[in-house]
Amino acid sequence: MLTIPHLVLILIAYLAGSIPFSLLVARARGVDLRVAGSGNVGAANVWRTCGFGAFLLALSGDVLKGALPTFAAQMLNVPPLAVVTVGAAAMLGHARSIFLGFRGGKAVATGGGALLAMAPLVALAGLAVWGATFSIVRISSVASLAAAAACAVVAAVFFAQGALPMTYALFVWGAVVAILLLHRSNIRRLRAGAENRF
Repeated sequence: MLTIPHLVLILIAYLAGSIPFSLLVARARGVDLRVAGSGNVGAANVWRTCGFGAFLLALSGDVLKGALPTFAAQMLNVPPLAVVTVGAAAMLGHARSIFLGFRGGKAVATGGGALLAMAPLVALAGLAVWGATFSIVRISSVASLAAAAACAVVAAVFFAQGALPMTYALFVWGAVVAILLLHRSNIRRLRAGAENRF
């Protein structure tokens, strides 16, 4: 059963996820991400338009808004399903921000932050794959999709070994599906050979 504190935490997670850190960081540098670079309000577009330092700042905000509410839910000792709903709410906030007319980014960093709180080794495996893939292809969407796939596989291995609760494994797989859906336009551009490259 959902308790009032749990529902409040879900709302807080959604609102935290809705904070458009990338947009704010870029705006402080005189750039409107919605019309610059790829037009996406994610951290990768901050890197593209504002530089690496601004990217790290935006990325940190996006990761923390997924990690902190999820970690708070764990500290409250709520069941794993409740923890998962908090992480999912943060991802939803990023992808469908109330502050951006229910539009937003791809939820990769925010989902990664939530996963970092639930299953750090799975999240770190995804981060390693993102870094390796990006260094080779220099395309953020390809790196993100590769990282999502890696997380799905690692979560399956950990679940099979009894090292990851089923609820957390289902979160990973559900998040991967959500990230794939949010990258539909990127996938179309990749197939057409028109995706943005760094």
